[in-house]
Amino acid sequence: MTVVLADVDVDAVAALRDELCAAGGSAVDVVCDVRDPDALQELANRTYRDVGPVRLLVNNAGVEQFGYLWDTPVANWRRVIDINVSGVFHGVRAFLPKMMATAEQAWVWNLSSVGAVLAAPLQGTYILSKHAVLALTECLYLDVQSAGHDNHIHVQAVLPGAVVSNIFESAGGVDSDATDAAAAEKQRRAMLDVKARAMEALAAAATIFDQAAEGRFYLLTQQSVASAMAERANVLASQRLPS
Repeated sequence: MTVVLADVDVDAVAALRDELCAAGGSAVDVVCDVRDPDALQELANRTYRDVGPVRLLVNNAGVEQFGYLWDTPVANWRRVIDINVSGVFHGVRAFLPKMMATAEQAWVWNLSSVGAVLAAPLQGTYILSKHAVLALTECLYLDVQSAGHDNHIHVQAVLPGAVVSNIFESAGGVDSDATDAAAAEKQRRAMLDVKARAMEALAAAATIFDQAAEGRFYLLTQQSVASAMAERANVLASQRLPS
């Protein structure tokens, strides 16, 4: 497959393009901000014009946020929602009509998270965004089915557990004069400890591809995600307090 890489970070996306090409692959890099619906539409138009039909759309852009909800700056709230939730919507809106216009088999992966089936303190903004992505993807699955395209468009929700990335380092925090700025940074440090034990990205990708090929809807990187899903179901069924 030719990989079209889209990111706001000019240097990072160019470096990944070079890495893939050096390994014998085919990759194109495009600077794109998923918060901008026009930019996503241009990405879709350019991809179909210059590269070809899209067989796999991966809506992966996501950012973290630490801190109590009442300490979270409005700008940070908007950043998380605009990237994590609206970015997925803009990607779907730009690419799905083109994917549905042919009879080609195609896949849509929306990156949710184990956070979509959890509740956690000091990460409320991120957690709610991943709940939203999961709900969006479940509804999209039904939309594609209702529209009669489920014979060739395969919508799948990716729920990674702890996978190595820079999401915690680049996460938003709170202002220094917040009620409890120290709590936000303590949570960041705790998540960095989780990263130290996290799954390598290539191993996670291989697991996701294998499960997608089996036709699953929920694509999980680790068994711990399945355990978290079962626990979430138990909490809702028994109407227990969040914990």
